[in-house]
Amino acid sequence: MYPVQTGPQTLQSPVAPTSFPLRRRRGPAAVHHSHSSVSKADRNPLIQSLCKKGQLKPAIHYLSLEQNPTQHTYEILLQSCVQHKSLLDAFDVHRKLIDDGFDQDPFLATKLINAYSELDSLQHARQVFDELPRRTIYVWNAIFRALCLSGYGEEVLSLYRRMNRIGMPSDRFTYTYALKACVVLDSDSLLRALGWGKEIHAHVLRHGYESHIHIMTTLVDMYGKFGYVESASRIFSAMPVKNLVSWTAMIACFAKNSRAFEALELFHRMILESEEDMLPNSVTMVSVLQACAALSALEQGKLIHGYILRKGLDSILPVMSALITMYARCGKLDLGERVFAQMDKRDIVAWNSMISGYGIHGLGLKAIAVFQEMVRQGVSPNSISFISVLGACSHSGLVEEGKSLFDSMVKVHGIRPSVEHYACMVDLLGRANRFDEAVKLIADLRDEPGPKVWGSLLGSCRIHCNVELAERASQRLFELEPKNAGNYVLLADIYAEARKWDEVKRVKKVLDAKGLQKVSGCCWIEVGRKIYSLNSVDELNPQIEQIHAFLVKLSEEMMDMGYMPETKVVLYDLDVEEKQRIVLGHSEKLAVAFGLINCSKGETIRISKNLRLCEDCHSFTKFISKFARREILVRDINRFHHFKDGECSCRDYW
Repeated sequence: MYPVQTGPQTLQSPVAPTSFPLRRRRGPAAVHHSHSSVSKADRNPLIQSLCKKGQLKPAIHYLSLEQNPTQHTYEILLQSCVQHKSLLDAFDVHRKLIDDGFDQDPFLATKLINAYSELDSLQHARQVFDELPRRTIYVWNAIFRALCLSGYGEEVLSLYRRMNRIGMPSDRFTYTYALKACVVLDSDSLLRALGWGKEIHAHVLRHGYESHIHIMTTLVDMYGKFGYVESASRIFSAMPVKNLVSWTAMIACFAKNSRAFEALELFHRMILESEEDMLPNSVTMVSVLQACAALSALEQGKLIHGYILRKGLDSILPVMSALITMYARCGKLDLGERVFAQMDKRDIVAWNSMISGYGIHGLGLKAIAVFQEMVRQGVSPNSISFISVLGACSHSGLVEEGKSLFDSMVKVHGIRPSVEHYACMVDLLGRANRFDEAVKLIADLRDEPGPKVWGSLLGSCRIHCNVELAERASQRLFELEPKNAGNYVLLADIYAEARKWDEVKRVKKVLDAKGLQKVSGCCWIEVGRKIYSLNSVDELNPQIEQIHAFLVKLSEEMMDMGYMPETKVVLYDLDVEEKQRIVLGHSEKLAVAFGLINCSKGETIRISKNLRLCEDCHSFTKFISKFARREILVRDINRFHHFKDGECSCRDYW
């Protein structure tokens, strides 16, 4: 059922069998002897003292001589085996425990399960559980914990069902592990996992645990992982008492579900409303930095960086990696490079953050150089490393370099490409208008390409207006993702550029019939350490009339100097003036105008957007960077655009 997980020593060794040795069964007197009796030489204190001093081998030697080891002695010995990461010594302790008649002791069974779990020997943890007839709730919880830590969510839920059938009542730990098991289920079981999570939630409510902070926090985390932000938010708001973990779970829920604005708002609420001794920890900081990165909130990110330095969190690798990502995604790649250079120790996440940072800025050759340096320093790339470096090649048009790296995955590094890697390659080839190679790559796949691969192909068709391939890709996407409006919109965009207006109308009718709506373009801009959102259909901004008037005047002046709006992005067969009015209301232009009105003279305008930058907004921003003599940074869903003096860093390749 489970793979043999070896830990520090191999289970194939003669002294480390894959199952326990034959039990030396004792007669009734041996089984039921009094463990409280004192032998001629009571070595229990000595054994315990040696363990506390870190002298495990001598302790085990004296264990073999002790006739009446106590529960506490065995507990300390097992803890010592874990501290020394010694699976073989744990086997020796376990054998002696069996000989002394403790093999049916629920307390020590719990300790054994925990020890084997910590020593990466799940097989033996499960064997202890299976061979124990009198199981307490602590034993059940121990095996739940072991299975959860190893990612066996399906097994946890199966045992949880069995426990319920025999009438064993759950406690707060049971519910916590069962909810965590839902999160670690395989990705192809998400709907089933969510169903289980909701059922366990109902059990929690029926048995009166709705005010228990740990269970409610785990529920927040579970719903957040499944993207059910509103459910998580309701649970969080209803919690009578919240601790640091609760606040952090809700902040992470917002940050990981494209609700970065709310993540930062909640973080500020936490600082104001929580107890004075409830200071943000490293986990909180990572989520807050992710939110700053999503919104290009550079000034807030700098404040967080200062807090990290003051609290001594700059030695924690996940925090430093999040800082690198934050600076890169806020357009200050130089500060991300500085953080990376100052790190005494770098893990794979830090290297990947730097590679990805160069990638989104279109610096493909630098991303490849960092990847190669990482390998030279003995850090093995993982699947995310290749996603980052292949993405960097795609944004820079480095087709041959990307193909070479892709080939090296299996041949050099022994990593089997996943769907994400094939999607990167299709994107790389498609952007370069090498559709024959992209189609062949898809045809050669052993598995179903899936929506990511077809989505990459459709996106490339949008760039090059390849109607025939777009129809083929979109047909598969409509079958795989029937509720994803973005695929229909992309196809309509392609038809509009090809001036196939009847087809545009047909696609829009399908959208209406299915009740699907296009995602509205939204931009965020930071001014004076405050984050402002601008939406093309939002009239609530108090400056909206001033912004529109400013844009009209600006557009007229720029058109006199040669700027011509690219109205092909409008999905309606309208006259030119009406199309120009529509594109002038795009959220990117609103954000640029807002920045020009409110930012200090000469200050760089930084904008992030939830969709791909359209051709007209790209052309408009290039022109305005020269016209207004202002640097403008725009990060769309794919990459960074650094506009200066009428040019863009992407060189019109995005």
